[in-house]
Amino acid sequence: MHIGTAIVGSLLLIVDGEIMGYEVIHTEENDPRFNMPYAPAIKVTSGSITFLSGVTAAPVYHSHPHIKSEFDDIPLDPGEQAAMAVEAMRDILAAAGGSLADVVEVTRYIKDIDDNQDAINRVLGQAFGDHRPATTTVEVVRLATDPRLVLELRAVAVID
Repeated sequence: MHIGTAIVGSLLLIVDGEIMGYEVIHTEENDPRFNMPYAPAIKVTSGSITFLSGVTAAPVYHSHPHIKSEFDDIPLDPGEQAAMAVEAMRDILAAAGGSLADVVEVTRYIKDIDDNQDAINRVLGQAFGDHRPATTTVEVVRLATDPRLVLELRAVAVID
């Protein structure tokens, strides 16, 4: 049995005077030239794990069953949708006492990856800056809330 070698980089990230409780994990194959937009793994070392429900460009709080008129302000542009979803994430994280710097994992559900991923990546890259949560991207045919939506973000954060 082969047991791989892992390089563990302890991350002491201080945001607004708070120490974040996780480590970014890389294997020996890591090469900074790849400019990876995500971390292969993040190990939680302290804090409270907070699970965020999926957010989109639609209002977080909306009627069920859905009322189509509540979604009239959804833009068609994938970058604008990504910015709205990130803003919803920020608001939810703030309500939990955290920020985007606390996010350790993001699942991105994207409709038509070829058409939408580049604009979404630009917005997420600007929002997260140098912070790289573990990320998974799944291409979907449709998102449940409204057929105009092209992105849903689901996240896990560690908030001290």
